[in-house]
Amino acid sequence: MSKVTSIIEELVTPIVEELDLELVDIEFVKEGRDWFLRIYVDTPEGGIDILQCAQVSERLSEKLDENDPIEQNYYLEVSSPGAERPLKKQQDFEKAIGSYIYVKTYEPVKDLKEFYGYLRAYTDEYLEIEFRIKTRKVTVQIEKEKIAQARLAIDFSDKQI
Repeated sequence: MSKVTSIIEELVTPIVEELDLELVDIEFVKEGRDWFLRIYVDTPEGGIDILQCAQVSERLSEKLDENDPIEQNYYLEVSSPGAERPLKKQQDFEKAIGSYIYVKTYEPVKDLKEFYGYLRAYTDEYLEIEFRIKTRKVTVQIEKEKIAQARLAIDFSDKQI
């Protein structure tokens, strides 16, 4: 986590907790010439509305004005993580067991670096994902340190594994 996102996490966490929300992710990224500070929040049950996002945005804006931790100009965006919510924390993975997910790895696992399938298990060392290769069901264990990105995904097929 970068220095900026660490500072922002310290500022936004009390706000999110006071509103009984969950902090899902923080991004500070440059797109073209512009910088964006993106805060993704959700409810523990899943599903957040625009008024809740606005409350977080207003309160965080005040804190950012007081502390001024970011040197460059940026746009603040507070939103839902969406249907393809990132999986980063242990509790994210635990809640996603049985769900369809996408995983990208730093290096090939069983000759693949990208997986779309169902999360079947999650431990401190690895996750287990079940997916199809043509008509075969395949299960693979991916060590946690090899995971570059993981998120919920939408399965548009009619077939569930």
